[in-house]
Amino acid sequence: MIRAIHHVAIICSDYPRSKTIYTETLGFRIIEETYRAARDSYKLDLQVGTTQIELFSFPEAPARPSYPEARGLRHLAFTVDDIVAKVAELNACGVETEPIRTDELTGKRFTFFQDPDGLPLELYEM
Repeated sequence: MIRAIHHVAIICSDYPRSKTIYTETLGFRIIEETYRAARDSYKLDLQVGTTQIELFSFPEAPARPSYPEARGLRHLAFTVDDIVAKVAELNACGVETEPIRTDELTGKRFTFFQDPDGLPLELYEM
């Protein structure tokens, strides 16, 4: 039986910039940070509720096209209590967000923004 999602792995192009966005701007707690000299690569384990994000840096990793309606992972969504406050916080840090919308099926408010590599991220108000 599958019980939960353990982690989501993300490969970034600019490790210091992505680390700042995920830790300082989004506020995810660092579990562990490892530098692997043989690979010239970082692995940053971040706590997001009961799930983790593994943030990797690999030299010369190829870019991945990202289209919202393409096959595969569409986006990564995070729950928030107050979407207006979190959007204001992101905007104050220079992160652009789309206008807040309301999900016609659930009546919940949500918005999208991107990480430094264009990965689509969503805030979903609970």
